[in-house]
Amino acid sequence: MTADKRRQEILAELNAATAPVSATRLAEKYGVTRQVIVADVALLRAAGNDIRAEHKGYSLERVQGEIQRLIVCKHPKSSVTDEFYAIVDNGGRVLDVQVEHAIYGIISAKLSIASRYDADEFVRAASNSSVSQLADLTGGVHAHTVVARDEETFRRIAGRLRELGILVE
Repeated sequence: MTADKRRQEILAELNAATAPVSATRLAEKYGVTRQVIVADVALLRAAGNDIRAEHKGYSLERVQGEIQRLIVCKHPKSSVTDEFYAIVDNGGRVLDVQVEHAIYGIISAKLSIASRYDADEFVRAASNSSVSQLADLTGGVHAHTVVARDEETFRRIAGRLRELGILVE
């Protein structure tokens, strides 16, 4: 297993966990040292993941009762606004954007888009910049960590993204 794959599995495990997960347990599971797990968590934090360390282990920061899902999308730049609106109009918040790069592994950037206003500001800033968006590196394929209050909200979001032809399943 590659280091990037291990980090993504650690993130998924923390996302699914209902209690803190110890570095020792993760090290045993992935056949690495505790120090490797500590470094992995540091890299995940640097990539924008809100991971909290406490005496019982690691956990993802989130508002009580909310859940997070990684949603994979593909679309041209012209559909960025539609994508964000589909998420926020249906009760979700976009925490970040992630792409998998052939050389660098997972590249992530915080977004914090919770409203149409936030979406419009992002699109305005992107259109006024000569800098490429992360999805440009992968032909439009990217993932977002989305936060919502319940599974029904995720079903609505996924349904709308599916209607738009944006959701990768």
